[in-house]
Amino acid sequence: RRGGPKMAAGSGPAARELFAEGLLQFLRPAVRQLDRHVHSVRESQVELREHIDSLATELCRINEDQKVALDLDPYVKKLLNARRRVVLVNNILQNAQERLRRLNHSVAKETVRRRAMLEAGGYP
Repeated sequence: RRGGPKMAAGSGPAARELFAEGLLQFLRPAVRQLDRHVHSVRESQVELREHIDSLATELCRINEDQKVALDLDPYVKKLLNARRRVVLVNNILQNAQERLRRLNHSVAKETVRRRAMLEAGGYP
């Protein structure tokens, strides 16, 4: 028999739409969960930064109050370096969270579009 290959049942536009819809439904919870985790880590980073600031301030105060010469400056510098790294990681997480939000928005928008197409019976 001549002609193009016969299309298998379930491989037409409706099947592709159904697969895409399923994939979007699968991705949405993962993206939301990842977004929640990134948000939680960012909150922890802010709390850690505040604790580092408090500890550095306390070390400086102790150093000033000591009668005996105790050089705490290296420790304060280490704390400030750790704080700088925490801020850097927080910025990276903030950028990742923003990308996740955009991805989540795109997934939701595409889901709505595909649902509307399926309900209208139209195919791309």
